[in-house]
Amino acid sequence: MAPRVSQKEKVKRILDIFSHEDRVLLPLVADPDAMASAMAFRRLLWHKVASSTIARVNEIQRSDNATMIRLLRLHITPLRDVRPADYSKIVLLDGQPEHHDALAGLNYDVIIDHHPLLETSRAAYLDIRPGYGATATIMTGLLRAAGIVPSRSLATALLYAIKTDTDTFSRPTLAEDVAAFRYLYRYADQNLIRKFEYSEIPLSLLKYFRLALDRISIRSEKAFAFLGRVNNPDAMVMVADFLMRIQTIDTAVTSGLHEDLLIVIFRNAKGRRNVGRLAQRAFGRLGRAGGHMSAARAEVHLAALKEAGVPVEDEAALERYVIKTIRGRAS
Repeated sequence: MAPRVSQKEKVKRILDIFSHEDRVLLPLVADPDAMASAMAFRRLLWHKVASSTIARVNEIQRSDNATMIRLLRLHITPLRDVRPADYSKIVLLDGQPEHHDALAGLNYDVIIDHHPLLETSRAAYLDIRPGYGATATIMTGLLRAAGIVPSRSLATALLYAIKTDTDTFSRPTLAEDVAAFRYLYRYADQNLIRKFEYSEIPLSLLKYFRLALDRISIRSEKAFAFLGRVNNPDAMVMVADFLMRIQTIDTAVTSGLHEDLLIVIFRNAKGRRNVGRLAQRAFGRLGRAGGHMSAARAEVHLAALKEAGVPVEDEAALERYVIKTIRGRAS
């Protein structure tokens, strides 16, 4: 067994990778945990590198994410607007290269994540802690080890990230998540967090809730809802979270088509089944799939489905395929 590495030693190993001349790129799939973790990493590198840029691979469409960015005055650049070759170091937080096509082609110096380790993840510094509820917890520990007290905005972002990724500790977490939350609470702005949480649902997404209720299929404490073609994949996430509020529902699965992808969102309560493992078993052979005990996601290109003989032009048949594939792998 490898010797346990202290938090202070981890901070030292990270900082040893960087120099004052470095320009650092932090690409991410923008959500509260990824954005807060990027803010924390930038703080860790404060005055130690020439510059750092946070670049998102996705569009910011969820109202809580947009509100967080606006109120915390975060500057996040679309990745398509930067040239990775212009940066001397690249850092990936709350994700791994296989989690998004735009992340797969980059060479990373640092990867810090709380999702299960993928075989293709490589970096000079690799810190993967799948038991943790949020990457923000990991980053909070590193900041404390470095002797850095977070600013109000940074503490607010980290606290909100832990709260959202653990679903206020209703998902599997560790004592470290609770300790980080308690530490950050004294510095965070609770009024801002309430504004993040109570951001209005965009009117354009309401139709997907109605569609889900019209199409819902409940089988053995599992709720399935196929939403057809969606303009915003976050609609599937919001609907899945909503379906988990139904009494007797243990697992919610929403799915739909976005651009050239079939996207499937999994939610699970009480840790009765590992939906991250279920997503991987069901769809991993055809696309990207994985997640945690209580939350997971799969993305499969329609071309791969068509090649496998799935009738992607027929939405009813595609819905049946999703349900059959998941039920076949859930046993």
